Amino acid sequence: MTIPHGTIMGGLSTVPDLEKALKGYRDCLGLELIEQGELPADLAESWGCDANAGLPYAVLRPQSGAHCWFRLVEQPDHPDFKPTRTYGWAAFECTVEDVWHWPKVVEEAGFKIVGPPKKLENIEPAFIPMQVLGTGQEMFYLNQVLGDLPDTDLPRANSAVDKIFIVVLATPSREDSIAWYVERLGLGRGSDYTLPYSMINDAFGLPPETQTTITMVSHRKMPIVEVDDYPEAATERARHDGMLPPGNAIVSLAVEDLSECDVEWITPPALRTGALYEGRRAGTTIGAGGELVELIEVGG
Repeated sequence: MTIPHGTIMGGLSTVPDLEKALKGYRDCLGLELIEQGELPADLAESWGCDANAGLPYAVLRPQSGAHCWFRLVEQPDHPDFKPTRTYGWAAFECTVEDVWHWPKVVEEAGFKIVGPPKKLENIEPAFIPMQVLGTGQEMFYLNQVLGDLPDTDLPRANSAVDKIFIVVLATPSREDSIAWYVERLGLGRGSDYTLPYSMINDAFGLPPETQTTITMVSHRKMPIVEVDDYPEAATERARHDGMLPPGNAIVSLAVEDLSECDVEWITPPALRTGALYEGRRAGTTIGAGGELVELIEVGG
């Protein structure tokens, strides 16, 4: 199966207790546990996070078999981290079969509901989102797709919880971040949307009618990165020395050819084995908003 350029191949989150987190991801969301062990030192080094070497980690995958992996790395919580208030990866959006099922069950599995299912304002009702926080304060949207947008094809779920189809980026400059993905990775700029974004308004104590502009970075009609304007009160994300950013930490994207990516690598790209990589070359870089972006070479 050909994996298109720009495909989201994975989202990595940090959690304080891996076994507890697995009860949510595996036992509640129904993701299949593919790999579990200690994080290899060379992989941690490639992310610029040497202090994570040897810590417990796990890799899960939707039962649909989609080429998208959910990775969890255990590390201590950071006392200064508050979700939706800092720059970096803000959320991973997954497609689900029935969004109305999840409010009944996710809280019992350790997730916290921060946004119950509701239709979006000012946007054609193409999907119904729901937002939850995991045990590491990582944000997930569980979205039931109803239809496509005019310039975007949205994937329908083929399992109860399926792949990550949009990753949300909080950045000091929306325009700079859009340009980074377009110019350095060869992706495309999609439409702008302006709407009252309840997650941002609630996090910063703003009036509920406050408007936020978001822009989708895409490949043809496939959505990839939602780049959000953030209030001036947003800050850089606090993190432990030598460790991953807390919460939503890394996004892995497919690219046709690593040599065509105009980026600075943390360490030189290398062949990697195991879940997600399957013998492909991969390298990690830092985006314009300070986010960790792992690029995996899939060929044309």
